Amino acid sequence: MDIARRTFLGGSAATAGMAAAFPALGQADPVASAASNFGPGDGIAMLARNENPYGPAPSALAAASEAATKGCYYADRGLRVLHEMIAERHSLSPSQVVIGAGSTEILSAIAIAWGRGGAILCPGLFWDTTVQYGEHQGARAIRVPLADDMNVDLAAMASAFDDNVSLVQVCNPNNPTGMLVDAGALRQLAARVTPTATLLVDEAYNELADDPAGNSVVDMVRAGQDVIVCRTFSKIYGMAGMRVGYALTSEENAARIRSHMMSFGGNTCGLAAAIASYDDMGFLDASRAAILEGREMIVEAAARSGLTVLPSQTNFVYIEVPDADAVASAMRARGIIIRPAYGEWRQYSRVSTGRLEDVARYAIALPEVIDGLGAA
Repeated sequence: MDIARRTFLGGSAATAGMAAAFPALGQADPVASAASNFGPGDGIAMLARNENPYGPAPSALAAASEAATKGCYYADRGLRVLHEMIAERHSLSPSQVVIGAGSTEILSAIAIAWGRGGAILCPGLFWDTTVQYGEHQGARAIRVPLADDMNVDLAAMASAFDDNVSLVQVCNPNNPTGMLVDAGALRQLAARVTPTATLLVDEAYNELADDPAGNSVVDMVRAGQDVIVCRTFSKIYGMAGMRVGYALTSEENAARIRSHMMSFGGNTCGLAAAIASYDDMGFLDASRAAILEGREMIVEAAARSGLTVLPSQTNFVYIEVPDADAVASAMRARGIIIRPAYGEWRQYSRVSTGRLEDVARYAIALPEVIDGLGAA
């Protein structure tokens, strides 16, 4: 007992000495210095990554700050609470909810788990980073070209489906086009594929659609169909860097997903922020309003520049331009960061909403950039 007491007191003294030494390291404000490592630099308009700079909600920030004081503990209890909250909203069992480090971790686990049992059938253009991850682990992807109007060609996907396919994946609304798939056609695709395969719908941007409930297939999960729906706190909740996402599916599918995930226990601050803001409807309404205002500013700027835009139901717009890489380069020279071309779609430029003052900078610059490309 005496030895333990002396060890404890000695450790405490050492800790106090270390704390006293920190100011000598030249960091007048270590908190501000740490925070400077995240987000765009001064003077940069970041409109490239579908982030929502109006989040996290004040409720999320307060909860994350308080939870950080308990960061020495694993997050099991908070993880259980968020499972229960999500399950209750969607009238599911907590065992039908999977929470991961962003929906990216969950989608990657699905790509590996289902990719080992057959091919992954997906559109020719969508956010396929997680499918590529599965391909690196030996999965095979069958990519179906988009329709002429740039929408996901669900009829063609149904025609390409066969018994060798284990997973059919769709992003709705789609990324990078921003377009909704037809709700009725998606349900027809589900009827075609779910007897022998799983339908995965990535609904990362669902809350930004005009009719979120009408364009979701969560009801199919409740009905017991072989469907997985993925959602995230990265977009409307503005928590991209806090890495919280979730899936809704059957208990069997949920267990299969968890068995292929690489993390466990969850991030204390991210989970606390998610719990605090999940039902924060005041913030969600304000967040959505700011995003839609920014989206309209981008659409109007494109119209003034004589450009065609695809109908977006997300926090980004896909704009037909002469050369997406050239537009991105010209914008970068002005301190405005937008997405360069996606693969072969060099004639489309994806622009995310962001702080309204940053969107305004883009809106002012776009006609100048397009005129400059024409002159060149």
